[in-house]
Amino acid sequence: MTALTSFWPFFDLTLTTPRLVLKPVADDHIGAAVAAARSGIHEPGKSPFSTPWTEQPAEALGPNMARWYWRCRAEFTPESWTLLLGIWHDGEFIGCQDVGARDFAALKTVSTGSWLKQSVQGLGFGKEMRAAVVLYAFDWLKAEVAESEAATWNAASLGVSRSLGYELNGVTRTTWGDRVEHVQKIRVTPETFKRPDWTLKVEGHEAAASFLGVS
Repeated sequence: MTALTSFWPFFDLTLTTPRLVLKPVADDHIGAAVAAARSGIHEPGKSPFSTPWTEQPAEALGPNMARWYWRCRAEFTPESWTLLLGIWHDGEFIGCQDVGARDFAALKTVSTGSWLKQSVQGLGFGKEMRAAVVLYAFDWLKAEVAESEAATWNAASLGVSRSLGYELNGVTRTTWGDRVEHVQKIRVTPETFKRPDWTLKVEGHEAAASFLGVS
């Protein structure tokens, strides 16, 4: 990985919370990511994702996940980007947290999404990893708004958002895969964000900030 970091600065970025390490998904992490996803993320037929990637045949999951990681990296520009962060707990890959933006220089707005394997859900990791990327967005990237969304039935995700100070921002009706869902939009600002009682440790920010044009 040393050679890659010389021209792809995000591989140097690491966010550390009391229990988790968040770092960009590199090629040698993809196997662990696929294994975590294959272990189960949600109940069958109850996908919380607008793109039902977890409901594909098992043999397609690995190639499709790899393509998604590669696509996000290949299409990453200062004007349009999605940063995919693997979540590590005690050396084990347990999920993924993304943060992204469009026209960030003008809008100062990021959006987030995430997943955790079922065996570690309910332990507060979802809140901790979301707090990490929101702290990074507000304090390091100088974002002014963080947005997210969840199906209206997804009480766990909306509960995490509520606990961090997100406010409701309208409901839309849209297609998720082959079905129609009502989706709750939410947003939080530095003023409404309920900060955790711990400090986020950030390493490797300088090169990432330079690439994004963040002073």
